[in-house]
Amino acid sequence: MIRREVRLVLWQWREVLLAAAVAGAGLWIAAQGGLVLVPIGLFVAGLALAAALQGWRRMRFAQGAEAPGIVEVDEAQISYMGPQVGGFISVAELVEVRLVTLRGRRLWRLRQADGQALLVPVDAAGADALFDVFAALPGMDMAALLSALDPQGDGTGQVRGQVAGRGLVAGETMQVIWRRAGRGVAAV
Repeated sequence: MIRREVRLVLWQWREVLLAAAVAGAGLWIAAQGGLVLVPIGLFVAGLALAAALQGWRRMRFAQGAEAPGIVEVDEAQISYMGPQVGGFISVAELVEVRLVTLRGRRLWRLRQADGQALLVPVDAAGADALFDVFAALPGMDMAALLSALDPQGDGTGQVRGQVAGRGLVAGETMQVIWRRAGRGVAAV
């Protein structure tokens, strides 16, 4: 029997641990020597290390499931259904992603080309599925995205695109994480 806390930690690190095991197998294959096994083993180890990096990024993106509501990504559509609010956003029509902090809760503000916006709690159930959607957006800086999600951020509480003087109260922030280029989007 494995203690519940240990199981939760192992489950959280599952992608990184599996990729590390595959990298170890690749290095073992390479250690067997030969003109065929060395390149194959190093290739497998390299792919596994890339998968471990992606798993580590995905792990940093996941914030738990403490907020009410559920997020689903299905057929290029993001949906959020909360106890009082919810809605849908088309990924193809997505023009802006912001990280908003309101009353101590962090939310994704996703805006479509027609101006519709959807607020999704960062820690809603299923919000980790947004990682793949955000990673596929053209020009998305995943390092800035992950840095914005860190509790301490860059030390100033700002990543980039901080909105000031827009009716925000002290402690409330709005960080632009990504904007679609070439759409001529007016500031909102």
